[in-house]
Amino acid sequence: MSVIALILLVALLIPIMGIVVDSPIGRALARRLEGPRDVPPGLDELAKKVDLLEAEVDDLTRSVQSLQDDNAFLQRLLADPSSRSPLPRPPA
Repeated sequence: MSVIALILLVALLIPIMGIVVDSPIGRALARRLEGPRDVPPGLDELAKKVDLLEAEVDDLTRSVQSLQDDNAFLQRLLADPSSRSPLPRPPA
């Protein structure tokens, strides 16, 4: 009877181990057992450059938006001359 119990125990442990190994916890344990990964030396510098470029793009986007707003305002002023008040005539 103990042989049948042992075979049954092994048969049940196989799918349980498969589920545990495929879970996020199992993958985290596997990464920890692999050890730390070596980061290439240029990767840190590249990340800093990308951050700087993203900041520059954000600044340029704000500048372009401001210029578009100014341009739209000037176009409205030039397009509708009736909205302007007439200049007073100088006394004669």
